[in-house]
Amino acid sequence: MMGKTIITERTSRVAVSVVIPVYNVEKYLDETIQSVLHQELQDFEIILVNDGSTDSSATICKKYASLDPRIYFFDQENAGVSVARNNGLSHAVGEYVYFLDSDDTIDSAFLSVSLAVASQQDFDLVILGEPYCSRAPRLAAVPTCGLLIKKTLLDTYPDIRFPEGIQPCEDGLFSHRLFLMTDKIGFNPAAVYFYRQHENQNHTQINRQTNRLLKQIPIWLELLKVFYNEHDLFASKALKLALFIEHEPFELRYLKMAFNDLEKEELLNLLQNFMQQYVSRHLSKADKEILTVPFSYFVEARDRSDFDTFYVNFCKRRAAKLKRGLFWVKFIPIAGLRRKVRQRIRNKYLDV
Repeated sequence: MMGKTIITERTSRVAVSVVIPVYNVEKYLDETIQSVLHQELQDFEIILVNDGSTDSSATICKKYASLDPRIYFFDQENAGVSVARNNGLSHAVGEYVYFLDSDDTIDSAFLSVSLAVASQQDFDLVILGEPYCSRAPRLAAVPTCGLLIKKTLLDTYPDIRFPEGIQPCEDGLFSHRLFLMTDKIGFNPAAVYFYRQHENQNHTQINRQTNRLLKQIPIWLELLKVFYNEHDLFASKALKLALFIEHEPFELRYLKMAFNDLEKEELLNLLQNFMQQYVSRHLSKADKEILTVPFSYFVEARDRSDFDTFYVNFCKRRAAKLKRGLFWVKFIPIAGLRRKVRQRIRNKYLDV
């Protein structure tokens, strides 16, 4: 059950509800909350959901709730970040909702500029930050830090919530399903989010547990299968599903995590079977050309060894092309143009 420290009753809708799940972040929580309080946009509410912290995080939350009527504090037994975010969302009254991690901070113009973009064409979603906006043509999921969400979209689809008991990828599964249900998407590449890296982060620890993660990925795929079936999306949204599989379990997990050979073989078979049963037959020739070369090879590879050999050679060829491209950049006389061309070349050859 959740308990609430009520400072004042909300009498009107606000522009943005900032939902912050809190768990054992006493070192960083003040800075996180202050970054919201110092926003240029002041028409917001902060919803702090303490997920059973064992340090002084709850005390810090209560302090802020007692000092500012825009701050609301909720307490729950430890149930995970998805439950905390969903609980916070259930109390949000903002026109838009933003989920902020309790150990990170945002630039002072973050909310004002993002809301201005959202208001331009009444967007349902706004992608935040250059790293995510730059993936736009192939965007299939973003972490919560990169998404401003219109509350009515969430109200329309109550089955789109953070999946409980899943981490990592709970935010990817959440955002992917939202992308399926609207084309009203805006972009704010100027949004600046300050991500704090430290050893106590849940996803940092989870990503080291390859065996545990390997057991979760089939749950991701089952959740997607159910959602796509319920909304009859397999035929119309096959490319988006392929891009999600390419990005989340392939790029972020298979390529970047330290799976052993047996685990790699298991993951390859799992993803190949899913693609063959539910996705590939719905992809047009044009769709398949949008997928990256490594992922296209991965889907058809004979086995793990076949793909890994291909990928090593692919990376060597890519590195050679990058080196050749950067060699000629130094002859560009204008410094600003030289930097732009260098970054463009790096983006081209450092993408998977």
